Amino acid sequence: MNTQENILIIGAGLCGSLLALRLAQRGYNVTVYESRPDLRVTDISAGRSINLALSDRGFKALRLADVEDKARDICIPMIGRLIHDVEGNTFASNYSGREDEYINSISRGDLNGMLLTEADKFDNLTIHFNTECTSVDLDTNTVFFKNHVTKEGFNITADVIFGTDGAGSELRKSYYLERKFLFSYSQNFLTHGYKELEIPAASDGGHQISKDYLHIWPRGEYMLIALANLDGSFTVTLFLSHEEGEYNFKNLSSEENIKTFFSKQFPDALELIPNIADEFANNPTGALGTVKCSPWYYKGQTLILGDAAHAVVPFYGQGMNASFEDVSVLDSIIEKHEGDWETIFKTYQKARKADADAIGELAEENYYEMRDHVANPIFKEKRKIEMALEKHYPEAYFSKYSMVTFNENIGYREAMTKGRAQDKAILNMIADGSMSADDNLETIFEKVKQETEAILEDDRIAGLK
Repeated sequence: MNTQENILIIGAGLCGSLLALRLAQRGYNVTVYESRPDLRVTDISAGRSINLALSDRGFKALRLADVEDKARDICIPMIGRLIHDVEGNTFASNYSGREDEYINSISRGDLNGMLLTEADKFDNLTIHFNTECTSVDLDTNTVFFKNHVTKEGFNITADVIFGTDGAGSELRKSYYLERKFLFSYSQNFLTHGYKELEIPAASDGGHQISKDYLHIWPRGEYMLIALANLDGSFTVTLFLSHEEGEYNFKNLSSEENIKTFFSKQFPDALELIPNIADEFANNPTGALGTVKCSPWYYKGQTLILGDAAHAVVPFYGQGMNASFEDVSVLDSIIEKHEGDWETIFKTYQKARKADADAIGELAEENYYEMRDHVANPIFKEKRKIEMALEKHYPEAYFSKYSMVTFNENIGYREAMTKGRAQDKAILNMIADGSMSADDNLETIFEKVKQETEAILEDDRIAGLK
């Protein structure tokens, strides 16, 4: 390894800061440029993506960088979903039948700040804030920047450039603008957007509703979710159509309309959000989109990771986890081919692309599951069966959700393929009356195994797997 190689990273968000930390730990000279101010001293959340769900794939990467314990210290475990109906009744649906499997609510800012602080400990790593990438020259490996404070422009040439600058990546933009190679790119937006609100802490500083669950108010065409914060508050996110349907962001333009909508659809939540009209007016409405592109690299010079390569909608809670997993996969390949960046990048894309595409598909699917299906009787019966199977066969049965969320040794693509087959098998047997949660569990287990394998075999024959 040539530790004198100068590595430049565009973007000091979650993926970029973890990548920088890990490369610095490997001994590289790393310089990071971030367009925003230092979030440790400036509030830059602006009503967007405050909370995230951290799970096993993310922890695996954090463990690699020796910061797992620091992350766990700022997490709030969530053992399942708590579903709220229109009348204010609730019912719980755990994420797994295994007691040690749960996801964790964590502040984006707190986690990012922790990673930046850890990165600051390395003399071979420098982070510059308020410095925006404006373009990248692929021929010369030169990155052009503008400093937001001085208003001055400058450029830096590096041996290797990583783009971890999110869904609007400038490095990715250079791939298709400079036309140096054939580059495929798509960015597909949902017709729904999101807006973040807040349930404040109780007067004693505690949580007004249970912090042990991800709260969901599913309403078919829209939904509300809430995740707990360490200060006793909850970050609440409304997912709603931009312009379609009886209720949409366009027509919720007055305090009267907003409160009427919430009083009809989310009355128990409305009681907990005292400043709903102000928050609606002041917090932005965000877009929800999926990015797919290929290739992710140019020669042995540049590579995009995280949202820059494969942004996903947030409904599987895997966007951050997938980005962190990018870092751990890349690190394992560097370990094998250190010094040969072109081989590293080519091998990395081959190992990662199918999984990245799969989590993009799964995330969109899970939106409809959360919004439409979690309160459906057949779905509830399916979850009851899955919980029992995971509890009694902890080493042999894993639901699709468990494979995606809790098993970092199964790739997203494999989890999607097998998980879809299992879902189809169970739902078909419930629907045709050949299986129910009251049946003998051993019989259920054998039926699910046999029917799942039959579906997978059909898919193999049809060329779908």
